[in-house]
Amino acid sequence: MEASFRWVLLTAVAPVAWGANYYVTREFLPADRPLWGAALRALPAGLLLLALRPRRPRGAWWWRTAVLGLLNTAGFFVLLYIASQSLATSVASTVMAASPLAMLLLAWVLTAARPARAHLLGALAGLAGVALMLLTRSEPVSLPGLAASAAAMLVSSLGYVLATRWREGADVLATTGWQLLAGGLVLLPLASVFEGGPAVPAGRELAAFGYVAVVATALAFAAWFTGLRRLPAGTVGLLGLLNPLTGVLLGTVVAGERLGPPQFAGLLLVLAGVALGRPRGGAGGGSGGAPEGVVEGVSEGRPGGGPLGRVAAAGVAGGGGGGAGDGGGSGGRSVRDAPE
Repeated sequence: MEASFRWVLLTAVAPVAWGANYYVTREFLPADRPLWGAALRALPAGLLLLALRPRRPRGAWWWRTAVLGLLNTAGFFVLLYIASQSLATSVASTVMAASPLAMLLLAWVLTAARPARAHLLGALAGLAGVALMLLTRSEPVSLPGLAASAAAMLVSSLGYVLATRWREGADVLATTGWQLLAGGLVLLPLASVFEGGPAVPAGRELAAFGYVAVVATALAFAAWFTGLRRLPAGTVGLLGLLNPLTGVLLGTVVAGERLGPPQFAGLLLVLAGVALGRPRGGAGGGSGGAPEGVVEGVSEGRPGGGPLGRVAAAGVAGGGGGGAGDGGGSGGRSVRDAPE
């Protein structure tokens, strides 16, 4: 019991770090540098993970890593940065909490497999909760921010569906590190062209970049993958709910954002929807991990198995993309084969 509690505490580091990432990005990082912001998050984190797990991709995983890095790191991190800067922290975290539900619906369309009734009800409840929270706010909601959130969900969902098809022959932590590195390298020339040279961060901005790259990315992914291996999938799915709760708490208590009864009702609907879609038990998570967005369910041949079942068994871990962000899932072997 004591050992299990320690693994729970370690795993909880990830969703709490991802939930706080919305606040840190909005309050301390430059609003007009999304490309540099995403690159400076991805590259140091990728190098740190590869230092922990120095394994190179093999065979098809070279081009797969490039594709997933483009979607789940370059695209997702930039869009998430824009959403975090444009939306109130409580709103951004709640909207991105619905990303596993969006993945469920996209996987249904792409695989033509009908989800379980509970998972479909969870998706509808979660999306209704997001609508309730947005439509009942007295303050105007940024349309570019909402567009960025929707695009982030689409990009990470596509990356996740691809990753569930590319499951074999990769080490989870190493694959995540290479995706971060590939996405960051794609962003460097784009940032130089469209945003000019990098400004040297100092003071609080430097500390914020350190938090985003080291804590909310490298450390959070390592903790999350460890939890996926050590804990039952249902436990990890519930821990993922700490992501939006952390974002809402920081937004309301620290940033002074106001949520009325309708907004709290919307948040509860989102959490209830994700809880309906979480794994119903079984030991160990599914395959390779879903950092800031999805925790996969039980493995093939068991209830909830198969590509759609793994998506339906999603639990919130944040606004990350497949193996590299606040809302998707990376490819790789079963978590039982993942590194400690």
